Amino acid sequence: MTTDHAWMARALQLARKGLYSTHPNPRVGCVIVADGELVGEGWHVRAGEPHAEVHALRQAGERARGATAYVTLEPCSHYGRTPPCAEALVKAGVGRVVAAMQDPNPQVAGNGLERLRSAGIEVASGVLEGEARELNAGFTKRMESGLPYVRAKLAMSLDGRTAMASGESQWITGPAARAEVQRLRARSSVVLTGADTVLMDAARLTVRGAELGLDAETTALALQRPPLRVLVDGRLRVPLDAPFFQAGPALVVTVVAGCEETYRRAGHEALVLGQERVDLTSLLRELAARGANEVLVEAGPRLVGAFASLGLIDEYQLFMAAKFLGSSARPLLELPLERMSEARELKIVDIRAVGDDWKILARPAN
Repeated sequence: MTTDHAWMARALQLARKGLYSTHPNPRVGCVIVADGELVGEGWHVRAGEPHAEVHALRQAGERARGATAYVTLEPCSHYGRTPPCAEALVKAGVGRVVAAMQDPNPQVAGNGLERLRSAGIEVASGVLEGEARELNAGFTKRMESGLPYVRAKLAMSLDGRTAMASGESQWITGPAARAEVQRLRARSSVVLTGADTVLMDAARLTVRGAELGLDAETTALALQRPPLRVLVDGRLRVPLDAPFFQAGPALVVTVVAGCEETYRRAGHEALVLGQERVDLTSLLRELAARGANEVLVEAGPRLVGAFASLGLIDEYQLFMAAKFLGSSARPLLELPLERMSEARELKIVDIRAVGDDWKILARPAN
C-alpha cells in the first residue's frame, strides 16, 4: 500500500463516521499531512454544517501551508449552504490535494480540482475510488441518473419463504439480524413499505436506538436524522389510526385522487402517482428530487417483486434463518417467470454470519 493509499484509507474511515447523519449530502472525510505527519483531520457530520476539509484545516492551522490534503470526494467549488471547500484549501496554502473521486454531479464534476490546479496546487484523483464510490453509492447514483440507490431487505427461511400462509412472519431471524436491519434503516434516506406489510405486521418501520448496537455518539446522530417513511398504498387500505401513522409523519403514495388534505390534517403527506397502480419509477424520481440518496424497501413479496420486475433494485440484503417454513408458506417475492432464460441473475458480493443467521449481499449481475 502506498503512502497515498494509507492516508486515503484513514480519510475513508473518517467519512464512514457520517454514515447515519449526512443525508442528503455525501459522506466525506479529510486528512491533512505535513512531512509525513498527520496535522489535521475531519469529517462531514450533517448538512448545513462545515465540510470535512474545513474541520481538518481548522485542526491543522498554519501547518496546512504546503501540506497534502487527502479528501474522499472532490472538494466542492460552488456556494451552497456552506462556502466552497476548494477556496478554503487555496486560502490555507496547501501544496497538494489527493481526491478519491471526482464529484459525480456532471454539472460540477472536475470544477473543484480545476480551481485547485489554477491556484498552482498539485492535484491527484482516483486513489481508492472504488471504496469511495461504494460509501456514497446513493449520492453518486442520484447525481448521475436522477434516481436513488435502492436496497431490498428480505428475511427468509432456508427454503426461501418469508411468511406463513396466514401472513405471520415475526420473527424469522434472530436479534442480531434485526439489529443489522435497524442499522440499514438508520443509514437510509427513505424506508419504503407497502400496505400488505403494515396491515399484517402492524409495522411502524422506525429506527429504534436501543436496537442499533452502536456507540452513544453514533446512535444520537442516527436518531437526529430519522429516514422518511414511505407507504405505497394504492387503494388507501391502511387506516390513519394504524401504528404506522401513530409513529410519526409519513408520505403515503397512492392512485386515489383528492386525499391530500385528509392526510395533511393528520400530519402526513399524500402523493398521487399513477392511474391503476402506483408508478414506482416516478416515485423514485420524486424521492431523488427530494434529496433521497438511499431507499430501503422493506415490503412483502408483491411490492418487492414489482420493484424487481422493473429492474429498480440495486442491491438485495437477504437475511436467511436456519429453519424451514414449509411448502404452504409465502415465497420470497412475486416474480412470475416461466423459462430458465428469464431467470434474474445476481452476483453475490458478500456472505457472512449475523448471530445465528446468514446475511447475503447480492446485486444484479448486469
